[in-house]
Amino acid sequence: MSVEEFNPTTQAVTVLPNALSHFRKQLESKPEAHAIRLSVKPSGCSGYMYILDLVEQDAGDDLKMQVDDVTFFIDKSSLPILSGTEIDYVKEGINRQIKFINPNATSECGCGESFTVND
Repeated sequence: MSVEEFNPTTQAVTVLPNALSHFRKQLESKPEAHAIRLSVKPSGCSGYMYILDLVEQDAGDDLKMQVDDVTFFIDKSSLPILSGTEIDYVKEGINRQIKFINPNATSECGCGESFTVND
């Protein structure tokens, strides 16, 4: 099955510059990987958890999103939950982390690992 590409004017996920730079570095450190795959899965104490993987290819039913020179595969079944999400890479104190700004998330657990959406 071929990978469906996002229309650039209606991309469901926005990758902010700091995150894009972080993902470039991650891909450079793993030469066999060619893309970042984003999905969500039921997990954690709040309902869903974001999953980011460095991958060689899509998972078969992914949507392809190109941001500059970085390829992202978005799990098609996760798209309703991810739609409108911004991904950033932030420094908070001495910690650096990927931050998901998801307008569909109605709450997050205390540890920040999982989130809830309205069905």
